[in-house]
Amino acid sequence: MSSAAENPSAGATATRAATATAPLVEERVRARVITDDPLYRAIPVALRFVPDEPLAVRIVFPAGLSPEGTDNEWVFPRALLEAGLQAPTGTGDVRVWPCGRVQAVVEFHSPEGVAVVQFDIAALRRFLRRTYAPAPAATR
Repeated sequence: MSSAAENPSAGATATRAATATAPLVEERVRARVITDDPLYRAIPVALRFVPDEPLAVRIVFPAGLSPEGTDNEWVFPRALLEAGLQAPTGTGDVRVWPCGRVQAVVEFHSPEGVAVVQFDIAALRRFLRRTYAPAPAATR
């Protein structure tokens, strides 16, 4: 399953110029796949922010989880992730909502099915803060 939930970089020319020199932001986290099984499955996930697409974030699942044996990358608006930490949001391929005080759920929809993944809110907030950090000053 992979998807571009929306076109988050449309109309982002001014923002792109402001972040063009910012470095790639990547945060490796553990997430839990939610299933009917009472035992959850923890998986490694990469959260990525690419400065060339300043309105988007990426969640990348490892190749071992996909039938094709390739990384599974979902690209969707950063604002959707931010809003979903406060209240349920999303109507398309990606939906996000808080689950108690310390967890958030991200639901991914594709023609192959639905994946429900739980994250620690602290890890998502830390990642989002890093996406807004100013680019380091160039050394002379």
